[in-house]
Amino acid sequence: MYQNSDFHLPLDPAAGLREQKRMATRSRIAAAAAELATADGLENTGADQIAAAAEVGRATFFRYFSSKEHAVAEGMNARWLNRIVAALDHQPADYAAAEAVVAAFAELAHDFDDISGQIRELATMERSSPALRAWGLGVYAHYEGVIAGLISPRIRDLRQPDPRPRLIGALAMSSVRIALDDWLAHGGSLPDRVQQALRSITVVDTGVLRESGSRTSRPRVRPRD
Repeated sequence: MYQNSDFHLPLDPAAGLREQKRMATRSRIAAAAAELATADGLENTGADQIAAAAEVGRATFFRYFSSKEHAVAEGMNARWLNRIVAALDHQPADYAAAEAVVAAFAELAHDFDDISGQIRELATMERSSPALRAWGLGVYAHYEGVIAGLISPRIRDLRQPDPRPRLIGALAMSSVRIALDDWLAHGGSLPDRVQQALRSITVVDTGVLRESGSRTSRPRVRPRD
């Protein structure tokens, strides 16, 4: 049985017991898929192996996932969400929201070189399948929401509805997605590309929006002749 507690998908506390059990089963299958693919490679990982590791039947596996690629992608992304949450959680309390996000992702970027093969395989796999690509965009949106919730307490004068937490989360995930696209297309250092893209997030603090809530000068509109 797969028992690595580092891999998990968040359970909705508002869901009923049956739904929580269903979500736990899905999480266990995805976790097993990610672990097997990490250890043996995607090509050497099959649906039957994943089902056996998660202690479910083949039919149960395909009730939750359409393919082994889908299960692996979900498991891998759950791992990264856990890492993002942990990295953000231990940033110094005096860091502003955008500063904490940039620092957290910079820490994660240091690990990219060690697992660049896995990242390339997963990113290529998601980009080669329209269904997985659409699903991946949904995962990115979920990440944005999680990041927004974690950094909201760091924003002074936060008033609901306030776009800044979600905006910073969206900028962070867009930076990672753009860095991955550039790395797959042009090579180079993935950590360097991620950190370069992350610098765009500082516009939230120093450009049009400020965490202090102060207004900045708006661009002048040229009058029509």
